Amino acid sequence: MTAYKLETQHLGKDYPGTVALDGVSVGFAGGEVHALIGKNGAGKSTLVKILAGSVAPSRGRILCDGVAVDLRSPQDAFDRGIAMVYQELSLVPGLTVAENILLGRTPKRRGLIDWRATNAQARAVLARMGVAIDVSARTGDLGVAQQQVVEIAKAMSLDPQVLMLDEPTSALAQHETESLFALVRGLAREGVAIIYISHRLQELRHIADKVTVLRDGRHIGSVAMRESSVEEIVQMMFGEVVQRERPGDLRPGDAPVLEVRGLSRAGHFAGVDFALREGEILGIAGMLGAGRTELLKGIFGADTCDGGQIAVAGESVGAPSPPAMKALGLAFTPENRKEEALIQAHSIRANMCLASMGKIARGRYITRAMEQVVVDEQVERLQIKVADSEDAVSSLSGGNQQKVVLGNWLGNRPRVMLFDEPTRGVDVQAKQQIFAAMWDLSREGIASIFVSTELEELIEVCHRILIMREGRIEGEVRPEDLSAEELTLRCMGEVGDGG
Repeated sequence: MTAYKLETQHLGKDYPGTVALDGVSVGFAGGEVHALIGKNGAGKSTLVKILAGSVAPSRGRILCDGVAVDLRSPQDAFDRGIAMVYQELSLVPGLTVAENILLGRTPKRRGLIDWRATNAQARAVLARMGVAIDVSARTGDLGVAQQQVVEIAKAMSLDPQVLMLDEPTSALAQHETESLFALVRGLAREGVAIIYISHRLQELRHIADKVTVLRDGRHIGSVAMRESSVEEIVQMMFGEVVQRERPGDLRPGDAPVLEVRGLSRAGHFAGVDFALREGEILGIAGMLGAGRTELLKGIFGADTCDGGQIAVAGESVGAPSPPAMKALGLAFTPENRKEEALIQAHSIRANMCLASMGKIARGRYITRAMEQVVVDEQVERLQIKVADSEDAVSSLSGGNQQKVVLGNWLGNRPRVMLFDEPTRGVDVQAKQQIFAAMWDLSREGIASIFVSTELEELIEVCHRILIMREGRIEGEVRPEDLSAEELTLRCMGEVGDGG
């Protein structure tokens, strides 16, 4: 019987109206890199937060070295030798590498920081990991890859028996990823149990010894990587997907409303070419880090491109910027709606009218009554559940907040909608309402570009799908020609791309 450093038995977590984890039993052995994968909403984050002591389970138990433990806080997890490195780094840029590694635990002498001991301890941690970074360097001056190493060193300074890494390569270049893999393998050789959370399935064969798949909060299975294939793992992730069909009456026009030629932004995407027709819903599929979000921001002018051309309705755009693209009829719903699309403390009414103030106002004046006409129209159109439009937008559910973002832009009567992960964090009913809104826009001749990590959504909603890998468009497919599993494999480059 395998002796696990960390094990869960029938672990469950309930939230109001949602079962986030449902009876998950899985073990993590020392000396092993154990990948934890699954689609968004599969339960990965909930599981690791419970193991890190940040979230309390509703039922089941956790064992460390075969002994049942109660992890009520991150400190409890630290005390049991469990360390977590989150995707969003938690370093202090103005402090040195040594200070960050030993943050809150720097050696003292006569009530003052003992800098010699601090630097020596930090060097020892880095030496154990086999990396050379100047411990006196300012952390904010380091590259992302080195900052990632410092974050891991911070966790390793606790001498953990279990190290959980959440999307550790999401911001790394290929050569930096290879260096990180070497570091992770070295830690595993020392007997540390590595739990490796990733959306990048193509990494698995290079780093994982074992793979556990979660789906809809359940443990679908665990397999040895060398005895499995990516195709088998993808099948475990998706299961039997009931595929709904796009309505048959959506007929894109012939005229291109948006043309992109050779668009590039160094380090993010290069040589992107495509044309979008009136009323067309164009999907962009790709794995994490493929450059999809960056491409949408480049088209909308939120990020500056360094090459290529954009034309809207045949009119070349000299210097794209959000105001210029908005004036030309483009609208952008960003991935992070809470920080980039909404003002949480402001009312639903105010948020619904941000983009269309120029159209609502009469001369130089705008009143709440004028705004309320637009709000009422979009609330009815998008079926937004609103008790009072003067309530703060933060009071709404995620799905209704997303519909407020969409309604805000629809008031500006756009030609093209750019949707970046519009269904992230919303329930099934809200997803279908958002899809229905896209189809209604298509019927009105409004074109959309739809980015989603949920590839089955793209197949359900879109007329065409572009496949993006490492910043380039590598192929085009028709949704009716393939399944979500096949699309995933194409995004990974595992099979040839469609014409």
